[in-house]
Amino acid sequence: MSVADVVQAARRFAALIPPSPLQRNERLSTRYDLDVWLKREDLNAVRSYKGRGAYNFVSGLTPEQRERGVVCASAGNHGQGVAFACASLGVGARVYLPRTTPRQKRDRVARLGGRQVQIVVEGETYDDAAAAARAHADASGSILIPAFDDPRTIAGQGTVVKEVIEQLGRAPDAIVVPVGGGGLLAGTLAWLRETHPDVPVIGAEPLGAASMAAALAAGRPVALDHIDPFVDGAAVREVGRYTCAIAAEQRPRLVAVPEGRICVEMLDLYQSDGIISEPAGALAPAALALDLGLPAGATVVCILSGGNNDVSRYAEIVERALVFEGRKHYFLVEFPQEPGALRRFLDDVLGPDDDITLFEYVKRNNRETGPALVGVELGAPENLEPMLKRMQAAPHRIERVSPDSPLFTFLI
Repeated sequence: MSVADVVQAARRFAALIPPSPLQRNERLSTRYDLDVWLKREDLNAVRSYKGRGAYNFVSGLTPEQRERGVVCASAGNHGQGVAFACASLGVGARVYLPRTTPRQKRDRVARLGGRQVQIVVEGETYDDAAAAARAHADASGSILIPAFDDPRTIAGQGTVVKEVIEQLGRAPDAIVVPVGGGGLLAGTLAWLRETHPDVPVIGAEPLGAASMAAALAAGRPVALDHIDPFVDGAAVREVGRYTCAIAAEQRPRLVAVPEGRICVEMLDLYQSDGIISEPAGALAPAALALDLGLPAGATVVCILSGGNNDVSRYAEIVERALVFEGRKHYFLVEFPQEPGALRRFLDDVLGPDDDITLFEYVKRNNRETGPALVGVELGAPENLEPMLKRMQAAPHRIERVSPDSPLFTFLI
């Protein structure tokens, strides 16, 4: 794949996908002593960069291939890109989505595709949906549109960094790219390889699905045994063959961003900047909190890759952020079954800025005592140690629920 392929892709959809804004972010610039710019892919028609690769792929099909129709698998954004492209070009499509795809993304696929698109919900992960899409393509003769592992898709995604250079008027000191299957990363690397080979590219993967790092370590794409599906737009069990090959040649720096850190950044984007980002969209700016070794004042572009976030997920996002910041903790507390027991616990244990956010009896079949699950939100993370000392001195039997405990998975 070459620069000429990226240029051709940009020409193909120039009338339908205008350049997304490149905006300087004062909050991130001040916090990290950098010159931080956000490439706002959340503001285009598909609310992510995925429409670029999908349109480039579909528009290049022959009339006979278009007649056969297309099929794809998606965690949500690629499906929207395919729906957008097929509705624009009058091509029938079948989109496979895993059950973990947020309702908002499912609805957007249907709205963008209209009568041209049929949605099929299949499997628990993107990889399950991808297997179903491949099986349908083999059985029906439909054209499979890979979410990331095809030169045509990669070339379309490469137009993002092409726009960055044109809008900034120069090459930045570094570009931070979110990484799932690697299509956006590969497109970025391919464009810069011929135009600005000295620009460092930092790939930000979710800690619970660092499949590109695993692939580069193994020298080939490998399937992770387990992934955390929270960052649904980047939670890919195995990266692509093409994307891995380009990354292996260019060797970008890869960093793994904890899901809790991503949630903190999502909330900061929303509350401070008025930006609604999905988890994968916040990956790149969240990576700035890690030790990237960038010099003070360096111009850094973070690709904010998507804004398709379901509002119903914000309760979980807030919870994960509080746990990550050390402000939310859970305990099993054995209360005596007598009046005033809870009041004494509050007086003996909680600080003036702490609060009970969850109180639920685990069982009530003991007349003497009643174990309860108690959630505590601290006013500040440093309040934890003093509270734990007060718990040791309290008459109650108290057991802390560790984030590593299986019980914790039922809480967030």
